[in-house]
Amino acid sequence: MEVILLERVSKLGQMGETVRVRDGYARNYLLPTGRALRANEANRARFEAQKAQLVARNEERRTQAQGVAETLNGRTFVVIRSAGETGQLYGSVSTRDISEILKGEGFKVGRNEIELNQPIKTIGLHKVVVALHAEVEVEIAFNIARSPDEAERQARGEDLTSADAIYGVDEEEAEEVADEGEADAEAAGEAEPTAATE
Repeated sequence: MEVILLERVSKLGQMGETVRVRDGYARNYLLPTGRALRANEANRARFEAQKAQLVARNEERRTQAQGVAETLNGRTFVVIRSAGETGQLYGSVSTRDISEILKGEGFKVGRNEIELNQPIKTIGLHKVVVALHAEVEVEIAFNIARSPDEAERQARGEDLTSADAIYGVDEEEAEEVADEGEADAEAAGEAEPTAATE
């Protein structure tokens, strides 16, 4: 289906361009959201008549998006989720979850504005790009952890995807292992000369 774009759509075209898109994309997204019109002579005339209003509306949306981007830029949001010892989440963090987290913090961001190729399935620090407008993108971080304490440790740069990192290494046990290693090395050192004399 050919459509006339009423605003810039990333990876598709600029305002006023006539582009060919898949029928489902046009019917389910571009046309209902007011981002495009079906390409015919009547709609071309309508676009030309409304062009000044559309440009003004687009500029207003871009300005609003830049305001939100300035407050979001560089922010890190902590997300507490259940996960296994290796850091694998029991479930995932999807665009819906991210949208809800941002709404809870007072930011109006739709699921379709979040650019996440696949859901997040591990703990750690994850960067997510949010396209607030076709011309305004912002990168934010999500600190996904099992507890607030772990979130703080991850923020400091610790890697918590192993059992030792979660529970910590038992210092007495580590000393015993080191002492046993030294004793084994000494015994091996003493045994070698006797084996050589035989």
